[in-house]
Amino acid sequence: MKGEKQRQLMANPPPRLINLKLYLQTIILYFFLFGSGISIGISLTFYIKQFPFLFFLPKQFIFNQNLLSPPPHQPPPPPPPPTTTTIVLCNNEETKKVKYPNQSLLAKSLLSPPTLQIHQEKDIHTRKGLRDYLEMENTMHDMEDNELLWRASMVPKIRKFPFQNVPKVAFMFLTKGSMPLAPLWERFFRGNQGLYSIYVHSLPSFNGNVSEVSVFQGRRIPSKEAEWGKANMIEAERRLLANALLDFRNERFVLLSESCIPLHNFTSIYNYLINTNQTFVESYDQPGPVGRGRYNKKMSSTIKLDQWKKGSQWFSLNRNLAIEVVSDQKYFPIFQKYCHPPCYSDEHYLPTFVGIKFSKKNYNRTLTWVDWARGGPHPTRFYRTEVTPDLLVGMRNGGVCEYNGKTTRMCYLFGRKFLPNTLERLLKFAPKAMQF
Repeated sequence: MKGEKQRQLMANPPPRLINLKLYLQTIILYFFLFGSGISIGISLTFYIKQFPFLFFLPKQFIFNQNLLSPPPHQPPPPPPPPTTTTIVLCNNEETKKVKYPNQSLLAKSLLSPPTLQIHQEKDIHTRKGLRDYLEMENTMHDMEDNELLWRASMVPKIRKFPFQNVPKVAFMFLTKGSMPLAPLWERFFRGNQGLYSIYVHSLPSFNGNVSEVSVFQGRRIPSKEAEWGKANMIEAERRLLANALLDFRNERFVLLSESCIPLHNFTSIYNYLINTNQTFVESYDQPGPVGRGRYNKKMSSTIKLDQWKKGSQWFSLNRNLAIEVVSDQKYFPIFQKYCHPPCYSDEHYLPTFVGIKFSKKNYNRTLTWVDWARGGPHPTRFYRTEVTPDLLVGMRNGGVCEYNGKTTRMCYLFGRKFLPNTLERLLKFAPKAMQF
């Protein structure tokens, strides 16, 4: 009887015993899965350390990582050669070049682009302002003459500057090529930065070099052919004026040549030009073949014979008159059409134009001393042995004229024509004879 009950118990175990059995099986399964997971994780860890996963990353990042973190088990590579890599940062305002002495610094720079971007944005905000817009730093541009003249003829309606403005004098050099007397001019300009601008119009074929430390470095403007006596000489003068007008700080405009020299120090010339509202354009009536004889009757619809004037090519204008010259579309086309050698536009256009429209605002004299005593179509050229202190002093005080309602002997600020071989003696006599 007892054995029979045991057989029935084994055949039909109680529910509690069945649940305990299932619970133990579940625990064993969990332990098995947990152990398997640990084993797989450890295996994958060792495997991934040797897996070349870097091909998933950008090439730039791989390049930088290799440079900054070389393999620990390899000997350090030899130092790279001293090459220079240039990164160009571009924005709407300018192009900046940042030079790095080797590839390692280049890699560091590539790893931190936000830093470069911050510097770039900071530079934009610190450099671009009204003053930078008004003052043209570079004289070279891609404008055609008609575009340049149009741009230069713009006049602000508000005359007062929104900041403290220091007027400048624009020294415009009309040359064939180099500036052989540049060392004398450099001494003249020394210590007066911010009070002058320089513009050089030379023949397009000229390819000479200018010293990096010279005041003439980077001051050449886009130029075209200019021939003595022809209308393209006036085109060159208008081109110089237009380029100088792009800088709103330029208030006086002086035309010079490579053979001109200053007869006074910078302060004296600057004050002389800035402290008067009058202009200096020589304009007079001259009967005879070299004056009225050059007049073309075909001009009569615009220019009458009694309005025809002659004068020196070398002038000094204020800003208002300079704008009028570059804006002239009435008189200059007449000279282009009808004034050809033996009619010389550079001797007649500006004297006639100023005589007709602005004679009351003009001193009717030139500021450049020349010697016509020897006759001929060109003034006297001075050679080395002719340059003496007496000659220079005579040019400085060689006349009597009116200035701001008073009589003065300071009538000429510049002199010409001095040949290149006079430079040494000019530098020698400048301190005493010309006060610089």
